[in-house]
Amino acid sequence: MRESHKIHPFRAELGATLRLAGPLALANMLQMAVFAIDVIFVARLGQESLAASSLAVAIVAVVMMGLNGVTGAVAPLIAAEIGRRRNSVREVRRSTRMALWLAVLLGLVAVAICFAGEMIMLATGQDPHVVQLSGGFIRIVSLALVPMAISNVLRTFVSALGRPVFATAITALAILVNALGNYALVFGHFGLPALGLDGSASASVITACVTVLAYVVAIRTDRQLRRFHVFGRWWRPEWSRLRQMLSLGLPISATLIAEGGLFSGAAFLMGRVGEAELAAHTVALQIAAFAFQVPFGIGQAATIRVGYHYGAGDKDAIGRAGWAAIAIGMAFVCVSALAMLAFPRLVLSAYVDVSAPENALMVSLALQYLFVAAVFQLTDGLQAVAAGVLRGVQDTRVPAVIAIVGYWAAGFATSVALGLYTPLRGVGVWIGLAVGLTVAAVLLLARWHWRGRFRLIPESGHPPVSAPVVHAVIA
Repeated sequence: MRESHKIHPFRAELGATLRLAGPLALANMLQMAVFAIDVIFVARLGQESLAASSLAVAIVAVVMMGLNGVTGAVAPLIAAEIGRRRNSVREVRRSTRMALWLAVLLGLVAVAICFAGEMIMLATGQDPHVVQLSGGFIRIVSLALVPMAISNVLRTFVSALGRPVFATAITALAILVNALGNYALVFGHFGLPALGLDGSASASVITACVTVLAYVVAIRTDRQLRRFHVFGRWWRPEWSRLRQMLSLGLPISATLIAEGGLFSGAAFLMGRVGEAELAAHTVALQIAAFAFQVPFGIGQAATIRVGYHYGAGDKDAIGRAGWAAIAIGMAFVCVSALAMLAFPRLVLSAYVDVSAPENALMVSLALQYLFVAAVFQLTDGLQAVAAGVLRGVQDTRVPAVIAIVGYWAAGFATSVALGLYTPLRGVGVWIGLAVGLTVAAVLLLARWHWRGRFRLIPESGHPPVSAPVVHAVIA
């Protein structure tokens, strides 16, 4: 016991962050595996089907990011409540309940937006035939948005309460369900009809519903989680809590939409460059996005860890938690960047047959895009963790402005200029992505570094009154 008191506080924070970030990052990677299954099955239908699904997913992904941003505001609120007071059951329950309200209400709005997906695609100058193929797909897959938003809230709840492993296990279950659903419905197995693209979309809806049910079962069967009664009196409003969540969540939503919109906008630019470029972009982006899930998970953990200390009023611990998360994130992205540079064809082979003659052009283009992705791994990871750290101190409005300026004024503008008006074409689009991520990363890190100057943290001298609770929750 005496030895434990000799552990350096920063080292202890590194360990605590890793214990929380590990399951969350793994759950994020498994979630990407769920999406990758869709790509793998759809790719077998042909390049045209892959291009059609990528346009639909580009819209759905941005809308889903917006939903996750608003409902994700429950993370810093729950964390601060746990850090602030010893008995926070009522406060945590109220925050979770209002987040679930937002998940359903805003989820229905998101479905309506996606039902207009064909008009959005045509307005951006996409191939009408590809848009027609996308239409049925996006209308079906959008039905998964509400259950996916609910799952995001419940995942945040179990993670903040020290059960992030549930998120990992449930996402692993989702992989199995989605794989079976695609196998059965895309090509027609187990006596079911072959629905092609629509079958893949239907499998996504089924998977999202099963995921919600799995979270409900986990929460109701775990003693630590069950005592919060998050599903009790679900009809009772908490208007002040709802307003607080919207105040924090809407800027987070704007940040995620700005980032997601940058990549989805790149997909539409690729659609104008060429069908092969769009297919190559889809595959390369899947790989980059898969690697991104680890720093994104670290950022999620940072929001919770920093939020604990923010609620407790411990200025020094806030700083340790933030820098520990940034250090862990940078260590990982260095490894992922090296893997993309050293073994690009091996990485691509997980998604497509790199030796097939019909894929030669797509593979050649994807290798070029993957090189750029390896270069911007560092800044992509940095901006993800820095944004998560700032959310922990409930700083969301200025980071939203930074995201819009960085991703769009710098990034997307560069993608348009280089992709459509220079011989760089697809590579130019990806260079624009790198520019946007780099600008955002530098500005977010600067804001965290000068957090005291911007008055983002409590005044020194506030006692860490609930530190024992914080450590109990993450144990």
